[in-house]
Order: sequence, then structure tokens, then C-alpha cells
Amino acid sequence: MTLVNKLGLGLAIVLLLCLLPMPYGYYIFVRYVTMVILVVIGIDYFNRNNLPLGITALAIALLFQPFFKIPLGRLMWNIVDVLLALALLTKSLLESKNKK
Repeated sequence: MTLVNKLGLGLAIVLLLCLLPMPYGYYIFVRYVTMVILVVIGIDYFNRNNLPLGITALAIALLFQPFFKIPLGRLMWNIVDVLLALALLTKSLLESKNKK
């Protein structure tokens, strides 16, 4: 399993923890961590010549960036968190199957 896959799995866990009542600082932490990890994943896709997924990862990183917050509301953020966590888990499973 590559470092990028491990980062994705860790991020999926962090995102799913957002469904629990956490202190506000945790959500700010999640925004920074998600932004950084998605930029790393996007660069990895660009290096593997997968332009559409690289652009998608960077676009989602922009959604999570903490500097100009996008007010989606708690329910919508929970939906985004779960969808992103599922996408990261699926990505990790598919890429680990393809390596075997």
C-alpha cells in the first residue's frame, strides 16, 4: 500500500469522525488536513497522467480550504464528508486490488 493510499485511508477516518459532536477546533483541523492531503493526492494523479482525477482532487481541496470558508451548513458538510470518505475508501480498495 502506497503512502498516498495510507493518507487517503487516514483522511477517510478523520472525515467520518466529523459526524460525531466534536469541538469547533476539530473541524478547522479537518479542513487543513483535508486540503493538504487532497493536494498530495491530486499531485499523485497528475504524476500518473490522470488529469481528470487530479483536477477533481484539487477542486475538492479548494472546497475544504480554510481561508475563504464556504458555508454549506452542518448537514451538507456531513454529506460531503461521508461521500469523500467513501470515495477515498473505494480508491484505496481499487488501487490495492490493481496492484495484486
